[in-house]
Amino acid sequence: MGRLFGTDGVRGIANQELTAELAYKLGQAGAYVLTKETHHEAKILVGMDTRRSGDMLESALIAGICSVGAHAISIGVVPTPAVAHLVREYGVDAGVVISASHNPVEYNGIKFFDSEGYKLRDELEEEIEAIILDHAEVLPQPIGDKVGTKIVKEDALDDYMTYLTATMDVDLTGIRVAIDCANGAAYKAAPLVLMELGADVHVIHNEPDGTNINKNCGSTHMEDLANYVKEVGAQIGLAFDGDADRCLALDENDKLIDGDQIMAICGIHMKAQGKLPHNTIVATVMSNLGFFIMGKQQGIHIEQTKVGDRYVLEEMIKDDFKLGGEQSGHIIFLDHNTTGDGVLTGLKLLSVLKKTGKKASELAAVMEILPQVLVNAKVSNDKKYTYMEDIEIKQAIDQLEAKFAGDGRVLIRPSGTEPLVRVMIEGKDQEELTKAAEKLAKLIQERLQ
Repeated sequence: MGRLFGTDGVRGIANQELTAELAYKLGQAGAYVLTKETHHEAKILVGMDTRRSGDMLESALIAGICSVGAHAISIGVVPTPAVAHLVREYGVDAGVVISASHNPVEYNGIKFFDSEGYKLRDELEEEIEAIILDHAEVLPQPIGDKVGTKIVKEDALDDYMTYLTATMDVDLTGIRVAIDCANGAAYKAAPLVLMELGADVHVIHNEPDGTNINKNCGSTHMEDLANYVKEVGAQIGLAFDGDADRCLALDENDKLIDGDQIMAICGIHMKAQGKLPHNTIVATVMSNLGFFIMGKQQGIHIEQTKVGDRYVLEEMIKDDFKLGGEQSGHIIFLDHNTTGDGVLTGLKLLSVLKKTGKKASELAAVMEILPQVLVNAKVSNDKKYTYMEDIEIKQAIDQLEAKFAGDGRVLIRPSGTEPLVRVMIEGKDQEELTKAAEKLAKLIQERLQ
């Protein structure tokens, strides 16, 4: 796979790129790096989403953890943010999630959390990588009663749901909500928490079979939810991704409410309550121009970071900001959790809906979305970071930037998790943007195969 860690852990096609052997090595190296400073028998939480390959990778990963003397606590299928939260609640040394988030079922991934529930700093990932790829350190090989063990904790999901309900200061009685669980990790937690809070809940895609995660459903395919919102007369629809760290919404007219709009809605409400420190929301450069215009209108400063929730989180921690996230619906409420939490995001949005008595469409109207086109160029994975070294591609990008200067913007970036270069253009004319983005993406794809 070359460089192991992308922007969100290690990902690849399960059993080809992300093999059981690599999972074993990640278990070994990850457990060693994250627990070598402890002076007790280390404990590491292991959770996963609903992919069939999860069982294979969990077995290998846990074997690796135990082989260096750490103890693995298997908590089964849970949302990624459950692991981030429960690491802190249980006082364990680290957490690992086996998931490829919104990616198709053939992919899987492994990502680590430290003892505070944060994704790993670059230097820790590099240390793990160096052990696996460069044999930088000799790992311990304990024997006898020093070998680690596996513990299965059956009630972890219940503990996570108890935490979620405790974040709410209002019940959801009278709110009819339709949800799409993506046949993924939220298939139990999301409907149960919403029902516990009194909502009238209608659910689709909550029957995972190991192969149907994200398949024409969830936050990346919202057509079924749009039809379902109309069918059941829901006031709002919520869609999660495979590992439930993202949430997107639909209003009562089945119109999309994206991550930027969710942050705008929640940010304005938090500001009114005096709960938005420094009147600031942290977002990435991919956020819509309309989001920044909303900020100026509402007296909210938008702090920009590179693409990736880790960079959003770093900025939030550095300056004590409490709300940040991405257009994709990966939103961090730092008062509650250390990573994006799709179910929590849905709860916060429903809380504003209930407290204000407004329709979802009215809440979303605080922000106008300017036309934005995103086209993916499929490229060779080892060439995706070299696009600016190609003279023809660079000239085409320079020409587009000059064309849209003042009326829009051009943003090109390689995907951190897939063999793609993403072309995003914003402006006023949707048709013109689409043609320009598709032309550039085609060029990049041709030149970087």
